[in-house]
Amino acid sequence: MWFGGAFVTGMAAVACVVMVLAHRAEPMLRARIVEGLENHFHARVELDSFHLTLRDGLWAEGKGLRIWPPAQVLGVEVPGSATPNTPLIRLEEFRFHAPISYKMGYKPGQAIRISVVQLKGLEVDVPPRPHFEHGADEAKGAAGESQNLGKTAAGMLRFQIEAVECTDARLTIETSKPGKLPLEFAIAHLKLTGKTSGISVGEAMGFEAELTNPRPVGTIHTNGSFGPWVVEDPGESPLTGDYRFENADLGGFKGIAGILSSTGHYQGTLRDLVVDGETDTPDFRLTHFGTRLPLHTKFHARVDGTNGNTWLEPVEARLGNSHFWAQGQVVRVAAVADRKGGPDRPHAGGHDISLTLNVDRGRIEDFLRLASRGGTPLLTGALNMKAGLEIQPGPVPLDERLRLTGTFALDDVQFASAKIQQRIGELSARGQGRPKDAKAGGDADVRSTMKGNFQMAGGVVTLPALEYTVPGAVIDLKGRYGVEGGKLDFAGTAKMQATVSAMVGGWKGLLLKPMDRYFQKDGAGTEVPIHINGTRENPQFGIDFDRMKGSSAQRPDAPQ
Repeated sequence: MWFGGAFVTGMAAVACVVMVLAHRAEPMLRARIVEGLENHFHARVELDSFHLTLRDGLWAEGKGLRIWPPAQVLGVEVPGSATPNTPLIRLEEFRFHAPISYKMGYKPGQAIRISVVQLKGLEVDVPPRPHFEHGADEAKGAAGESQNLGKTAAGMLRFQIEAVECTDARLTIETSKPGKLPLEFAIAHLKLTGKTSGISVGEAMGFEAELTNPRPVGTIHTNGSFGPWVVEDPGESPLTGDYRFENADLGGFKGIAGILSSTGHYQGTLRDLVVDGETDTPDFRLTHFGTRLPLHTKFHARVDGTNGNTWLEPVEARLGNSHFWAQGQVVRVAAVADRKGGPDRPHAGGHDISLTLNVDRGRIEDFLRLASRGGTPLLTGALNMKAGLEIQPGPVPLDERLRLTGTFALDDVQFASAKIQQRIGELSARGQGRPKDAKAGGDADVRSTMKGNFQMAGGVVTLPALEYTVPGAVIDLKGRYGVEGGKLDFAGTAKMQATVSAMVGGWKGLLLKPMDRYFQKDGAGTEVPIHINGTRENPQFGIDFDRMKGSSAQRPDAPQ
């Protein structure tokens, strides 16, 4: 009995000693944590609460941690700073466990190893570069002083952290550019590890992360190396790694849809990244029309991490069976209010896209299918095109915001409409002086070519100078084509190799022989003014007799 009582008494005494040690160590360790963070970030640090227990090792938990940027702790005012009262880092809570053993040969000041520090609710808000440019020299001076203080204050209590795991984190990179939105990333899980024996101040860290991309919304899995942390300007901290982007819904961008996946590599800094990668969107489509086509890209891009602005340098793409190149920029812009008399066009914010396109091995039917509801193109053929593409942000459908201007050449052209193709065959036969073949329907498989310049805006394709060539005839046209509904409105001249009499043939042709000289012009056997109206499904062809008579009056519906 006396042994049992002595044991209980001894355990009670040990418990009291542990409680006293924990009570005394708690403020010391809290001060060490705050001091260590101040030394590293050269900044003011606040910690709302900290609790320490000694049970099967050392258990620690803290809540409400805040770290301010260096310029603010020095009292430097930064003109135009977007976040003058925002901490650089905020943390809801952290905890860690350190097993402690007393062994022979343990030396004072030996580091206590912590396998994992767990963080929850981490928010990192990186101010724009001008915020750090003011007072950078003062920060460097303060860094030397704080490091010297840290060496004397470290005492016997040091920690070696092997890994940091974080959940529910958010990274915001601010920009000082007026009207530009900051870039935000929601990070579901983040793990940091040291490159050698643990995480060390002033060295790079390995990382694994899973985060949600803001637009297009999707999950990014990434791993690589981060750091060392640049205290004077965190936006200049080095970053390199590989990524896998899955299930990105393009529906977040007005006017387009599809599920995108991407893989690639990136390197640079938080503010300036160079990215090389590939994307696959098997169901890419314009939401206004809904026809799906596979889209694959391989790109080299430079990304401004402060706002997500992207410079494509360049992109190699394949849409359906068409190959093309794109180069330009995609810029995020804030909402613009309607200001009377001002230069800004009102919009709800989004991306302002400006690209140059070079279609070197294209098929016109791929692009026409994309802009048609039923997926049936107006025509087919080999396409070469150079154009400038602009898409302004706004709430209206993509086809109304898109503006495309350039030149093109089509070869081996055939129309999808049997009626149009038959008329082209008849035209070709008559142009070659074969009226009997024309009456029989002509060559239904006749191929033609087109070239000219164009502009597409507001869902209407305008062709100010279109040259259409078919065996036996060259047709010069100008007019408009409505993407929605397929409305046709063209006028021009048709130049035939054959004379009028040869085109008509038979006894009627003999009667028309005296008229040949009136229709011959510039080396053409026959030149007549024509028009094409109606719709893609029901075109109407005709000769403008008023223009033949030299009348200056034009049809009310003729294009200007």
